[in-house]
Parts: sequence; structure tokens; C-alpha cells
Amino acid sequence: MDFKNVKEEKSEGALELRVKDVDTNLGDNRESNVFVRADMIDFKTWDVQLEKHLSRAWSRGTEAHNKPEEWEIDLAKLDIKNVIAHGTYGTVYKAVYDAQDVAVKVLEWGEDGMTTADESDALQASFRQEVAVWHKLDHPNVTKFIGASIGTTNLKIPSEGTLAASFNSLPSRACCVVVEYIAGGTLKKFVIRNSRKKLAFRIVIQLALDLARGLSYLHSKKIVHRDVKTENMLLDAYRTLKIADFGVARVEAQNPRDMTGNTGTLGYMAPEVLDGKPYNRKCDVYSFGICLWEIYCCDIPYPNLSFADVSAAVVQQNLRPDIPRCCPTAFANIMRKCWDAKPENRPEMDEVVKMLEAVDTSNGGGMVPDDQASGCLCFRPTRGP
Repeated sequence: MDFKNVKEEKSEGALELRVKDVDTNLGDNRESNVFVRADMIDFKTWDVQLEKHLSRAWSRGTEAHNKPEEWEIDLAKLDIKNVIAHGTYGTVYKAVYDAQDVAVKVLEWGEDGMTTADESDALQASFRQEVAVWHKLDHPNVTKFIGASIGTTNLKIPSEGTLAASFNSLPSRACCVVVEYIAGGTLKKFVIRNSRKKLAFRIVIQLALDLARGLSYLHSKKIVHRDVKTENMLLDAYRTLKIADFGVARVEAQNPRDMTGNTGTLGYMAPEVLDGKPYNRKCDVYSFGICLWEIYCCDIPYPNLSFADVSAAVVQQNLRPDIPRCCPTAFANIMRKCWDAKPENRPEMDEVVKMLEAVDTSNGGGMVPDDQASGCLCFRPTRGP
């Protein structure tokens, strides 16, 4: 007899239980007319059985929760070498993992004691979701994801030097992201190094195509980078560009109104982002257009304007960087299309790839430094890297 669906009934002053008898062999449910006195049931045995059942269920749940994600790595295998950079969200270290040079980004959940348990859980859930997407990406123009871990307790801490002190100050609420190490530095540093000589037009197009192909791939995976800028692009030993820093990237929302807020970097932010309006992947296209100008000119957009000035001018006065007179028409047109004020007028990144592939680089078209005589410098042997 199976004590299920028990109904309480009173019979002649005694509390009795009417039992619904389930015939498991026949697979049908039949309510029995047999009554059982409640004072004859061993509730203590029931309590023990219930406790065992709940214990098994809890154990299964705990095992499932503690089961490592496929992207989680063993931090004890990381051999930290040196600090690469400090940023808003944390610190980046160079390290070795399984005999491979890697970059380790330690991200903080917030100041210790300043973040509530619910906020910390929400941040970890968001981190897990985004890492779960990132670790599946595979493209030559996107930095390769190696793994990640929530917590930093298993990091190998060097025993001497200032690096050890920086580890000892790591917050308790932190996580690590491990990616391939790109030795060539950022695109930002590359264009600054060439601010005097500028870049040959063929190199401009090569870098632009690398970035466009990488962004097109991300958008095909419904990922919006949201912080496209030359500082977040890395160059390898062969000058291949790779998109990096997915700190604020997110899966594109089905409803654009679900993506709002000032996310990005001054000078690269689309008008709709600056204005606090809903946005989508087209904000990346706008930022890409600014990057095109920066790669071509080897200069910084709006260097003398404050955040407030740029925000107001970009949104209200349609401010954009000045395109040099020597810029090839086809290339200038791509810039203008990408940074159009209306997101719906901007091309998709796969269209941008086709437009760049169609640009003719055989006749030069490189930037002319302001203090040089007019004329194309593309064929001079001293021009560019």
C-alpha cells in the first residue's frame, strides 16, 4: 500500500486516513475504501525516510552546482610572470599555462564589504553567462579564450618583489579570465608610433579588414562588443589584428530597449549610446567608423574636448572627426556610412567587409602629414612601418 494523496477524515470520533491506493503494476489509480487510524501510523519512521530523501536530493543538487563548467581552468597551473596593465575593471598579468604564454585578467566584483550577497551572485551569474558564450568563439581576428575561474585563491603567488605585494592585495571577490597572449601590443600604440610617418594605405586597409571581419563574426553570433576602440585591439607578430577585452560585451538582446546605458569610451560612443537611448549592434559599427579614421590619420579623435563637449556635439551637432583632403573617396565614404547619426542607416559589418575588399590600394591614397607638401606619400620608401 502506497501512502500517497492522503485525505483526512473523521470516523466515530477517531482521526483516520483514507488512502488512495495506486496499483503500480497496472498503471491505474484506484481509491481504496480501506481506512487507517492515524494514531496507528509510525510518523517517526516517516520523518527518517523523508530526511534521507531530502538529503539525497540536496547532495545531487550540490554536486550539480559544484560541477566545474567546461570553461573553468585550474588556476594552480598558472605561472604568473609580470603585470601587463592596470585598468578600470582590474589588472592584467602575463603568465604561462600548459606551456603557452597567456594573459590573465583579474576582474573585481566590487570593493570588499561594499557589495551585497545578491549583487555578488548577480555579477557571478552575468560573468558565467558571458564567458559561456566567449569560450565558444573561434575566429582569427578574435582573441582566443583559454579559460576562466571564479575566485583567485589557487593563483600561484611569486614569493618576492612588487608582484607578490599586488597579489597579496587581491580582493576576495574576484574572477580570472585567461586568453592567448598577443605580443605585438595594442593597435592604439601602433598608430601612435606612426603618428609622424603615417601608415601606408595597404596597411590601413589590412588593419581595417581584420577589425571588420572580427566584428562581423561577433555580430553573427549575436554578440555586441560595446567598447570598440583601438586600445582594445591587439596585434600579433605578423600584424594580424585581434579583438580583445570583452569586459562589457554582451549577447545582443532581442529587444533593443533591453540594452541601454552609457557603455563605451568617449570619442567612440555612438550618439544613441551617449544620449542614453536603446541601442543594438550598430553602436559597434559607429565605433568602427571612428577607428577607421584613427587608423588612417594615426591621430586621436577630439583630443581637446571634454566629455560634456563631445557628448553634446556628437548628439546635437553631428560632430565627427575631420576627414583629410587626401583620403580616397571610397574609404572616406565607408567612414561616413559607419558613423551616420541614424543606426538604421549604418551598414552591417559583413557589408563593410565587402566594401573594404573592393577598395583599390594599388594607387596609394595614404595620409599626408599636416606639415608636408600636398601629394601622396604612399610610394615613398620612408613612409609607414
